[in-house]
Amino acid sequence: MPWYVLHTKPRNEKKITTLLQNKGFKVYCPLREEIRQWSDRKKKVAEPVFKSYVFVFLDDYKEENTKVLVTNGAVRFLWWVGKPGVVREEEILAIQDFLENYKNADITVEYKIGETVEVKEGPLKETKGKLVQVRGNIAKIHIKTLGVWMIAKLPVQSIAPAK
Repeated sequence: MPWYVLHTKPRNEKKITTLLQNKGFKVYCPLREEIRQWSDRKKKVAEPVFKSYVFVFLDDYKEENTKVLVTNGAVRFLWWVGKPGVVREEEILAIQDFLENYKNADITVEYKIGETVEVKEGPLKETKGKLVQVRGNIAKIHIKTLGVWMIAKLPVQSIAPAK
């Protein structure tokens, strides 16, 4: 009885967690609190640790996966070597333990220079390019379109490894 990784539409992690729980599924969306600055105020918000992913516990994947996938906001389950990717209970508990004990830990995703990445949001959404540089929160990627090379400076959160 393992956990499976469900890929969601961007910024739908908390919504799909609620929808699946209402359908009777056991779902885990790791959250961490962040302080967000608006022009007029600061606010503490709960942000997903893994952008566009939640963990779903299924007794029988073949029987239950369709009920999960028809939920608004669900994209697909992650697969590994021709099978649905499985996360063990111990790994879920380790994530929960880490987030409980290290509330101020900064969780980042490392990118390698030269790696092909895909833009996940904004006007260049779904565009692929080669990562040229990462400085702080800004990533520079080379994008070849219309026969010319463009360099785009984007927030690191708006890119992901290309599939």
